[in-house]
Amino acid sequence: MKSGDKYIPLKKLNEIKELALKNPEKFWGEQARCLDWNKTWDKVLEWKPPYAKWFVNGRLNACYNCVDRHILTSKRNKAAIIWVAENGDTKIMTYYELYRKVNKFANVLQNLGVETGDRVAIYMPMIPEAAIAMLACARIGAIHTVVFSGFSADALAERINDAQAKVLITSDLLYRRGKKINLKNIVDKALLNCPTINHTVYVKRNSDLKLVEGRDYSWEELMKGAKNYIDPIPVDSNHPLFILYTSGTTGKPKGVVHSTGGYMVYTTKTMEWTWGVNDMDVFWCTADIGWITGHSYVVYAPLALGTTIVMYEGAIDYPNPGRIWEIIENHGVTILYTAPTAIRMLMTYGEEWVKNHDLSTLRILGSVGEPINPRAWKWYYEVVGNRRCPICDCYWQTETGGHIIYPPIGIQNIPLKPGSATFPGIGIDADIVDESGNSLPANKKGLLIIKNPWPGMLIGLWKNNKRYEEAYWKRVPNCYCPSDYAIKDEDGYFWILGRADEVLNVAGHRIGTAELEHVLVSHHAVAEAAVIGKPDDIKGEVPVAFVILNKNFHDKNKKELKEELIKYVKETMGPIATPHMILFVNKLPKTRSGKIMRRVLKKLIMSEELGDLSTIEDNTSIEEVKKELMDFEYR
Repeated sequence: MKSGDKYIPLKKLNEIKELALKNPEKFWGEQARCLDWNKTWDKVLEWKPPYAKWFVNGRLNACYNCVDRHILTSKRNKAAIIWVAENGDTKIMTYYELYRKVNKFANVLQNLGVETGDRVAIYMPMIPEAAIAMLACARIGAIHTVVFSGFSADALAERINDAQAKVLITSDLLYRRGKKINLKNIVDKALLNCPTINHTVYVKRNSDLKLVEGRDYSWEELMKGAKNYIDPIPVDSNHPLFILYTSGTTGKPKGVVHSTGGYMVYTTKTMEWTWGVNDMDVFWCTADIGWITGHSYVVYAPLALGTTIVMYEGAIDYPNPGRIWEIIENHGVTILYTAPTAIRMLMTYGEEWVKNHDLSTLRILGSVGEPINPRAWKWYYEVVGNRRCPICDCYWQTETGGHIIYPPIGIQNIPLKPGSATFPGIGIDADIVDESGNSLPANKKGLLIIKNPWPGMLIGLWKNNKRYEEAYWKRVPNCYCPSDYAIKDEDGYFWILGRADEVLNVAGHRIGTAELEHVLVSHHAVAEAAVIGKPDDIKGEVPVAFVILNKNFHDKNKKELKEELIKYVKETMGPIATPHMILFVNKLPKTRSGKIMRRVLKKLIMSEELGDLSTIEDNTSIEEVKKELMDFEYR
């Protein structure tokens, strides 16, 4: 089961899956050999529900596995990172160059007083220094917490304070859609309320950067005096590698903690099983490092396997809608891993932007972040992949560490169904159950659960065991419940329907917003849709849909289109799901990571204060929605 196997028989795959569930210690003990260990474990798994310890008493270093071991091989001078800026500037960093920079920055951290177990906050754009900072932390056993660079000062401060980080690594600027976004101002405001931060290191991109004496330092200046090599510090397998904060439905963000050994084994193996990476691959995951996808499949798993990755700073449709395809062509990208939101956005620009570029190097396409609707899947497959690139639709979460439902295309040529993430992954015992935990028959909607531990699972929430137990293990006793609805069809394929806590209650009927959005975007006139609930005196809540039309329908009669869409929803999903309002807009408010800001849409509908908009991609989307609301009221 090594990367690049073409292909293992389906019967053999099923035997492997059976072994992984029947004898997980034997199976995962064998798979863990994909990494270099300083000390082999005494026991593969210690399971005391809901807490798992993997590779007990084993010792390793994540940075060594991502960098050092490659410079001892022919990969020494292979490209590790191809970095592309929004203005087209490009830098290529080899594994040896990455090794040198990581060593030096690890020494910089030591010189700033960072020790094993200390927390380091990282608030950076998509630049190579972000990956270097993460790896440098791992080299000395420090625990990093990466904060998405689109978050506000208050959000940054909240995460720094919860982790009690000693050092903050950042940049003075980031570039987005041709604009310079001043991170220094955000950081300065955040640090007014961050008493644990002793030092801040800036990647200086603006010659006018003014540093606070005694607190702020220049990355470049600190690197000049740093040692060229420091020993990687082996840590216990269950030593935290990082804390990554994820929003809950209520309360403050949860600090998800991942181990070093289990996480590194699981992400590395799922990278192999999903993509079948080989030495010729150029892998581009478009996610920001501020999210788990960026941790697992931009930094740790690809680099552990010695893969060449693309990092891009900017919007994938700027300065023109062909930017993403231009990068693929210029750098020979073989695997593209992006979000359905991005795919639907790119669809609205038309096929010509895709066809203007040679995408023949692509061999696999990936989808992540939310369920992909069949029409977007079909466009991705037919237009982008030219009907020859299989699509890996991967379901997972911050908490799972890596893919848990996905087609293992890297090792098995598995039949695909548009819109389905296919089957539970190797070592994952998943099921669909009702609220009482009873297994449901085929095509019956229920809660997705996982019945067994797996190496990539979170080891807890930072300093909050009670919340960990209640958030994931209480809803269905003794099972991990991610609070997502799903169905399993008659062939055993899993279909993710969206969050179980993102539902509307319409006259006593529970309707998933994701389900209704999927119905809308399956209509040939709709490019993208967002659904929220509006309070209603009679029904309790009614659906409101914000719709972006495909370009061929911009000039159509809007009244007729609304009637057609309402009829379509009634016929497809039933009268109870009929949208109370359909609003046609050209833009939806989104974060810079591409997620629709549904809370903003709800506040606009309710005429309430919008709150923190620091993560929004384009402020003009707010005015777009306001105008449509005014026009709707006038009509």
